[in-house]
Amino acid sequence: MADIHIDEFYQDCLKTLIQLYNAFPRLTTVYVDDLISNAGTDEFGIPNRRHKACFDTLLWLASEGYIRYQDNIRQDALDQVALTEKSFLRLSLPTFQPALEDQAPNLPPLVARKQSTLAWQCREALKDKGSDAIAAAAQKFFTAD
Repeated sequence: MADIHIDEFYQDCLKTLIQLYNAFPRLTTVYVDDLISNAGTDEFGIPNRRHKACFDTLLWLASEGYIRYQDNIRQDALDQVALTEKSFLRLSLPTFQPALEDQAPNLPPLVARKQSTLAWQCREALKDKGSDAIAAAAQKFFTAD
């Protein structure tokens, strides 16, 4: 059985982290509907499985110390959210990438430095939309020292 829920979890994590990285250090609101296409609710107004899983991913990121927030807006969003220091450093510090180091002489130093960060790798994985690239970037984020 394919672990599609884990692939969705990784994608939700990366989208959240990159959204907050792009807003850092401002506090922002993270809406589930901005992370996933409108998963909607059932006929009784109860969020469906995908919506609930995405919201629970946000709560998990907070409980594990990757993000912090002030309040939740029902099961639709977290309010006043920011990256923790741990997440900011993991995303912004350069990582070793042999392919980029080979290209470094051709790139301006600022561009080479930005492209060597985990934030850049996460953005590229999300652009690619391949579950393998997304899983690899998420695992690299979670296992970074």
